[in-house]
Amino acid sequence: MKILLVDDDLDLLGITGFALQQAGFIVATATNGASALEIFEREQPNLAVLDINMPGMDGFELARRLRQLGPVPVIMLTVRGEEEDVVRALALGADDYLTKPFSPRILVARIRALLRRVGMEAEATLALGPLSLNIDDLTLAGLGDEPIRLTPLEMRLLQLLLENAGRTVGTDRILTHVWGNRAGGNRQLLKQLVHRLRQKIQTDSKHPRLVQTVPNSGYVLDLSVLAEDLRNGSEPVEDR
Repeated sequence: MKILLVDDDLDLLGITGFALQQAGFIVATATNGASALEIFEREQPNLAVLDINMPGMDGFELARRLRQLGPVPVIMLTVRGEEEDVVRALALGADDYLTKPFSPRILVARIRALLRRVGMEAEATLALGPLSLNIDDLTLAGLGDEPIRLTPLEMRLLQLLLENAGRTVGTDRILTHVWGNRAGGNRQLLKQLVHRLRQKIQTDSKHPRLVQTVPNSGYVLDLSVLAEDLRNGSEPVEDR
């Protein structure tokens, strides 16, 4: 489940974004309306959380334009909580609102409640091809007789790669999703994390790895490697 989070407050963006990532959501962030529109069209999020008070294109105008692009559920954020702001937000089609300051846990709860209301409740399992990632249990099934146990960091890395299977995911985006904007992740730690994940999910050494490095860019999950193994009747190797 993918969330678009838009706020010009970088500290709040980092805190709330990481809270959503820990709750199992894929998060795309933007600091202004123009970049939010570009990200929306590219990422096709399931829900948008928009700050009202932004310079340039404010949250009201952004909500109006998003409504023209598709029926995405919207939660509005405001520092004032004044009645006219709430009325205007709801009139533009917002589904809910929160007044700053708020607890990230409250935002997560509101998002889950809204997704349930619109029939899009977040799934605990992400399935793609033969792979099934259980976000709550931290396990990956489909590469052998028994599910593979993952650490929370490995789970968040694999979740992002599965959501973007076949497409290169940039290093900076991975760092933000796995560790958060201010949680201490760096490129060397990411390399070590990818190495540990590869040891758990790699296929036969004769074939390229499922998680492939894209030089000077990031990483990509190539499920075609797994499909080839299955066609040839070979079993993936789990390196414990």
